[in-house]
Amino acid sequence: MKKKFKMQDVDCANCAAKMEDAIKKIDGVNDATISFMTQRLTIDADDDKFDEIMAKAQKCVSNVDEEAKILL
Repeated sequence: MKKKFKMQDVDCANCAAKMEDAIKKIDGVNDATISFMTQRLTIDADDDKFDEIMAKAQKCVSNVDEEAKILL
């Protein structure tokens, strides 16, 4: 399943790239992209574990920048 989410407080393109790389490593994620300019996350992940994957993705984002959030 592919979904798009708004992001909040992603401060730089480098941080977005780090977040993107970390999210792609989550088991069940097929692909993920974060656009720093539009503050959007596009994620393609397994449908049956999507809520669990999004919780892990939020943790990845917080590990890079404590103030950044995925608006679910």
